[in-house]
Amino acid sequence: METGRLAVERVSGKSSVTRCFSKYPLKFIIPTKAGRSEIDAVWIYTLTYGGGIVSGDCISFDITVEDDCTAVLTTQASTKVYKSVALKCSEQIMEASIGNGGLLVVIPDPVTCFSTAKYSQKQVFRIMSGSSLLVVDWITSGRHESGEKWDFILYKSTNHIYMETKPLFLDTVLLENGNVTSIAERMQDYQVIAMVILLGPKLKHIQNQIQEDVKKIMSEQLRAPSMGGRTKAINGDGYTKPPLVASCNSFGPKGIGSVVRIAATTTESVYGFLRSQLAGLEPLIGLCPYH
Repeated sequence: METGRLAVERVSGKSSVTRCFSKYPLKFIIPTKAGRSEIDAVWIYTLTYGGGIVSGDCISFDITVEDDCTAVLTTQASTKVYKSVALKCSEQIMEASIGNGGLLVVIPDPVTCFSTAKYSQKQVFRIMSGSSLLVVDWITSGRHESGEKWDFILYKSTNHIYMETKPLFLDTVLLENGNVTSIAERMQDYQVIAMVILLGPKLKHIQNQIQEDVKKIMSEQLRAPSMGGRTKAINGDGYTKPPLVASCNSFGPKGIGSVVRIAATTTESVYGFLRSQLAGLEPLIGLCPYH
């Protein structure tokens, strides 16, 4: 059953939330002022009662961003997924529609799954040719202070984007502890994985910049050790294991969208990457993401 619904429309020439419905365990917070007042953008914070998603919870909500409106969907802290009870899976589903000239920015803090947790989320975005969309989707290995690293049972995250009913981007990340190898063994030293999706005319300048920056970052990270021995090699090929690995690819007709994938050894390094690469959003949404 639906647990939430949001609608953003133009009222008196400004983006405004015209419909806001939520019920347990979901809640929306819409501050009257977020960022610079002259910027036309509404900020919406999602949270759950109890500070996390409990085993068996099913959260389902939709958001509509009408033509020429701007909305930011974010969180106050990481999304905690508590341990599974009786092998129940927690679920979260979001459906979003964005009109022509509209911009939706989805910038949550990362998902953190507790030991034995089972979690599945799906996000479906329906856009027009003139829509713009930015989505950050990321997960940490767990509660390091409790010694939990990739100790959950299941994590599944699906992102689908449709442009005028035609599929544009279909992606699923699945992490599951198996009988042969564990997630921790497959991830080795990396403690965070993230994906950033950018598309649409309002974000083209950020797409171009992030493509160049990722090339530069990785050419420096993967550069062979110097002859002076200042860089320590830790594998047989003579290369160091980079603390942050990133790739960037275009998708869609005429490269309308870009997807950035990241793996890192610390959550702080991903926050730093996102803060730097998404700084160009400030004139559009009134604040620098992850500031």
